[in-house]
Amino acid sequence: MSISLTPDQERFIQTKLQAGKYRSAEELLEVALRLLDEYDRADAEWVEDVRAKIDAAIKISSHTPPIDGETFVNQILERFKRSHQG
Repeated sequence: MSISLTPDQERFIQTKLQAGKYRSAEELLEVALRLLDEYDRADAEWVEDVRAKIDAAIKISSHTPPIDGETFVNQILERFKRSHQG
């Protein structure tokens, strides 16, 4: 596989190599790809966690009566006031 880099990307790689932390562009790319894989997995885990929380909220909401938006906001404001009173 052949990869073309922009001048900024080339400068970035050269700067990292000159700092001495990496022995080669290949090593630097290997680290970058490993980090990308970790990032993607963490992102996927976050999405699954949020989906599970949404599903749990939907399940709970089916057992509670509906509430209008104004009442909901007023209840949040009231809780906020109570929690911040000395």
